[in-house]
Amino acid sequence: MSFVVRRLGLVDYLPTWQAMRDFTAQRDAETPDELWLLQHPPVYTLGLAGKPEHLLRDSGIPLVKTDRGGQITYHGPGQIVAYLLLDVQRRGIGVKELVRRMEQAVIDLLADYGVVAERREKAPGVYVNGAKIAALGLKVKNSGSYHGLALNVDMDLTPYAAINPCGYAGLRVTQTRDVGIADNIATLTDTLAQYLTDNLQATAK
Repeated sequence: MSFVVRRLGLVDYLPTWQAMRDFTAQRDAETPDELWLLQHPPVYTLGLAGKPEHLLRDSGIPLVKTDRGGQITYHGPGQIVAYLLLDVQRRGIGVKELVRRMEQAVIDLLADYGVVAERREKAPGVYVNGAKIAALGLKVKNSGSYHGLALNVDMDLTPYAAINPCGYAGLRVTQTRDVGIADNIATLTDTLAQYLTDNLQATAK
């Protein structure tokens, strides 16, 4: 069961979110699954049950209250965003398993470079030496998933200081550049797309 892979470049958050909702609302049993790869200009996003107090101060970066799970996170240039628009029922995969496979794709990518990464129970995402390198958040509606994951590559991490990342006070964040990976965002985007495809194909009926 193949994917349609779309590389969208640097795109604003709000119209991209609306496009994901429109795609999910209009899809039917024959609609191919899609993987959108992109970057966003600086924006904070707050999950459906997110607590506004996790935004610690106004840094001039817009805050969008969105419909994914999870708390608050930051998106900005130099971060790979991968949105997975999947028919999870057709793929025979539950949300917890989808999260696990998304995490595994990042863990596999980092392992290629000799970087040991891990997941955490009850704190979705991928961590290197206790610092979060990838954040995850999903929405499933009528068996269609959207949103996805964000992998920090080579970005300004300063905006994370204005939030409790993913709702955890004092949580450190890191990026591939800072754990010794020199490859650029284009190369890592291609590699992440392959690992996401590989990990999700294994569940396809």
